[in-house]
Amino acid sequence: MAGPLQGLKVVEIAGIGPGPFAAMLLADLGAEVIRVDRPGGGGLSLGEKDVLNRGRRSVAVDLKHPGGAEVVLRLAERADVLIEGYRPGVAERLGIGPAECLARNPALVYGRMTGWGQEGPLAATAGHDIGYVAVTGTLHAIGRAGGPPQVPLNLVGDFGGGSMYLVVGILAAVWEAERSGRGQVVDAAIVDGTAHLSAILHGFVSLGLWRDRRGTNLLDTGAPFYDVYETSDGEHMAVGAIEPQFFAELVARLGIADRAPGQNDRERWPELRVLLAETFRTRTREEWTEVFAGSDACVAPVLSAKEAPKHPHLAARGTLVERDGLTQPAPAPRFSRTGAELGLPPCGPGAHTREALGAWGFEDVEALVEAGAVVQA
Repeated sequence: MAGPLQGLKVVEIAGIGPGPFAAMLLADLGAEVIRVDRPGGGGLSLGEKDVLNRGRRSVAVDLKHPGGAEVVLRLAERADVLIEGYRPGVAERLGIGPAECLARNPALVYGRMTGWGQEGPLAATAGHDIGYVAVTGTLHAIGRAGGPPQVPLNLVGDFGGGSMYLVVGILAAVWEAERSGRGQVVDAAIVDGTAHLSAILHGFVSLGLWRDRRGTNLLDTGAPFYDVYETSDGEHMAVGAIEPQFFAELVARLGIADRAPGQNDRERWPELRVLLAETFRTRTREEWTEVFAGSDACVAPVLSAKEAPKHPHLAARGTLVERDGLTQPAPAPRFSRTGAELGLPPCGPGAHTREALGAWGFEDVEALVEAGAVVQA
């Protein structure tokens, strides 16, 4: 593997959503990640079709087998990081909790990915992204005036407040462990990360600079110059002309500079919104894209997932690539000296059991397979 994390060894206990994405990101940046799957996958994986499984080898371990937990602990001895996403207490019951792993490897960073965290009234209950985002105040803020909250897929909670904070926590703990020689547990809760992501929202509300009502503020479609508008072909253009010079460019390119109300005249925002909407409906998305090409009006076409790879800028940078029969994002961010690149393709559970365990120094792989503690797919 190429990338700045080359040499970092990570054990990932397979899960769903934010845990696998965090492991994928670490692998994209060069870490050697070994994924511990349930034999057969247990319904957790899409196997060779799951982009979140790329970049790492899979070992199928039966944690209900008497020797299964021991395999994970032996991997932990050889690792810098272990990631798990069970509900609190499950890893302990399986015999692979922090106490057991750190006893084998005192310098190990043990990353825990959950929605509610390891403690608190809801820690033991089930949940999903939408609920975590809801209780932090974030979901309430997303949507149009007079309408219901709009669900931002599972990007804000699972992957933003969850995966990214787990990765930041892991790298911070690895940095500290290199100096102290001591590992620790990273408790990455999606509610904590999502609340942290929304720092500007909570800060503005506290200062009275943000109305705690959807669709009435600068960045939530309250301002007509920060919104999406339908075109004549039923598509949309995204407008983000916040700064005065960008707004001036917007109305000039639209041909309405002589009719548009002042940008900061809030009483006339409804009038401005109608004017913008009517103007955008006079041409197709492609035509407006040409009009705003290369300008500072901060206007962009709203593309679908299938259209995005063909956007000239994304295509030039190779932001989205075709690999292994799948369209997927290239590793990010980019580095001037230790560039990252796509590694292994996604695989099914246990595809590399013999190979991966052997590479990690296991000399009794065949015995483990014969005993049923591990499974080679």
